[in-house]
Amino acid sequence: MIARVVLDARTATDHFPGIGRYAVNLARALIQVAPDLELSLLQDPSAPASRLALPELPRITCPVSPFALRQQWAVPRILRQSRADVYHSAYYLMPYLPGVPTVLTYYDLIPIRYPHYFSRWQPLIYRLATVLALRTAGLTLAISESTRTDLIRYFHADPERLAVTPLAADERMRPAAPEQINAVRWKHHLPEQYVLYLGVNKPHKNLVKLVEAWSHFKSRNPHSTVQLVIAGHWDERYPEAKRLCEELGLREAVAFAGPVAEADLPALYSGAMLFVFPSLYEGFGLPVLEAMACGTPVICSSTSSLPEVAGNAAVLIDPANVEALAEALQSVLDDDERRRLLRARGLAQADRFSWRETARRTAEAYRSLSHSVDVHGA
Repeated sequence: MIARVVLDARTATDHFPGIGRYAVNLARALIQVAPDLELSLLQDPSAPASRLALPELPRITCPVSPFALRQQWAVPRILRQSRADVYHSAYYLMPYLPGVPTVLTYYDLIPIRYPHYFSRWQPLIYRLATVLALRTAGLTLAISESTRTDLIRYFHADPERLAVTPLAADERMRPAAPEQINAVRWKHHLPEQYVLYLGVNKPHKNLVKLVEAWSHFKSRNPHSTVQLVIAGHWDERYPEAKRLCEELGLREAVAFAGPVAEADLPALYSGAMLFVFPSLYEGFGLPVLEAMACGTPVICSSTSSLPEVAGNAAVLIDPANVEALAEALQSVLDDDERRRLLRARGLAQADRFSWRETARRTAEAYRSLSHSVDVHGA
């Protein structure tokens, strides 16, 4: 029996760049690996068309935000009208009485692991919404074993209702040609030699420690022309890393590139001598895999999900240890052969993850829920 699946892609907006990319890449791969499914996308009509460039899939318009209380009755009505067999929510703010078997994707537990980074009420609201979401979902897909373990530890989630569906680098993430690298360097005013960080600047990303480690490196290598490039959306609520650069006299040694268009990312990664990702906690850590897929050597943290993603293809460091990070930067930048080895290992590691495999596991979840309802109904 063909299952009618509604994948909630209302997160394919500028507000949810990561979750939106997940929904789009998953949908694209599901078309290829699960032709037996009748897949439709629940779409925010105000979202940029480029965010959901999948013309082969039918759309269901839903002009209600995941943040709106009104979704609690608007989305179930849409699911009834579309005769959905399975509803897949890509976000924990969702209808909690959807009326159909539900799959939920869960990414990380940052408000629980690091509540001091949030207002007094945010972790409480997050906890309540997560409890409701886990109770609603017949099956929850965690994007890493680390996230699955956290859901069991902090929410006593039923292990039988949890599955792991890792993410993967976008197929565009491949080593870029020299002319593409030069064009992106020129566009973003980057030096010939740079070390790259890509991501937001929220506190758990640990950029203050990165700046401190870079200061150590520069003090030991005063004639080095290598620059640290910090790219990605900049949240003005967290100015600490920029402020520290000023205090340490690193204005010329660190560049804050801001947001980078997705089309420029392969060349941005490929042009870097090294990608560094000292995050304290990640549900998956997709930038690590993207950098590897582009052939860039990686230094990343030995915490949370990152060892799962990096395997033996990166230099793993304690993100709380500034000296260890500085030494890792020095040792990799000084050693051409080590960078070549990390590049080869990274390309092989990235090939172990694919959206086709993620889609295959997700389709199994849809079928298992749809089948269990058919059997129960019978």
